Amino acid sequence: MTDSSRREVASAMAEAAVSWLDMLDAAQRATATGEMAGGERLRWFYTPTDHGGLTLHEQRPVQQRAAMKLVASGLTRAGYVTVATIIGLENVLDHTEGFTARFDRERGRDPGLYYLRVFGSPGDGAWGWRFGGHHVSLNNLVVDGELVSSTPCFMGADPAVSPLLGGAVNRPLGQVEDLARELAVSLGEPALLSPKAPSDLVTGNRSTIAEGDRVIPLAGIWRSDFADPAEWAKLRAASDAIDAAAGYGDREHEALEYTAQPKGVPGAALSAGQRDLLEKLVGTYFDRVPVPTAYNLEELHFAWAGSTEPGGAALLPSARPAPADRMG
Repeated sequence: MTDSSRREVASAMAEAAVSWLDMLDAAQRATATGEMAGGERLRWFYTPTDHGGLTLHEQRPVQQRAAMKLVASGLTRAGYVTVATIIGLENVLDHTEGFTARFDRERGRDPGLYYLRVFGSPGDGAWGWRFGGHHVSLNNLVVDGELVSSTPCFMGADPAVSPLLGGAVNRPLGQVEDLARELAVSLGEPALLSPKAPSDLVTGNRSTIAEGDRVIPLAGIWRSDFADPAEWAKLRAASDAIDAAAGYGDREHEALEYTAQPKGVPGAALSAGQRDLLEKLVGTYFDRVPVPTAYNLEELHFAWAGSTEPGGAALLPSARPAPADRMG
């Protein structure tokens, strides 16, 4: 990405952040801000837990509007629409699960429980901001007026497929899934790490990643235990059941554990058609943010774990994380 685009986006972020913070009262501002130093800035989640910051519930409509303007400043139009759709899916998931109270809170699936926090002083030296809730985590770091990191950038969808009127379907991440599956099928055995999908992300929500890291149980990707021991026991039981259903033994964990040496098939070994698929797939990640990202397609590696059948459980592993000092 060019220095000019990095600076333009950083300037828009700073303007939006200052505008939002200026609308908050003292109590709101205390919750909405944090220090650059310390470990909190590097914490991130993708589960329906406390992500840290001021929730949409805790804001008046005009404040929510300003908050979403800050969120939009770090996304392309397509990226913003995807995030907004994922937030709206909480209502669909609530319907699917029977409108129940879960996760030690009054409403288990809640589109109002998305959290925004600004770290440091916007526009001054090093500062950043984080927005997240269930299946969304956006993290941005600005240094000396230039956007230097927009990772981790997590988007998920639950339900992955929802019906719409007239026979249409809502698939917010459909292209990610379809492109990856098509490439996996075309590559066959060389790209397959395991016929079984893991129970969750291999790298989980770690702030830093090291050689040999393996899947974190779902119950470990929460900010803290629940106040209600019975609810916490339910989550632990569900986490154990998910792990058991994955059927992962040491062989499978070893096949998918994180390694500094990339796994799978390098872009340099792909045919022209496969390279086109990989480029489009990479675009579903890099095109989330409003700044171009340079990469060498030949050095990217693609791997797959799980079923290649539509609707089957599968995982497209990440190739490399951002260094810890660049994480937003």
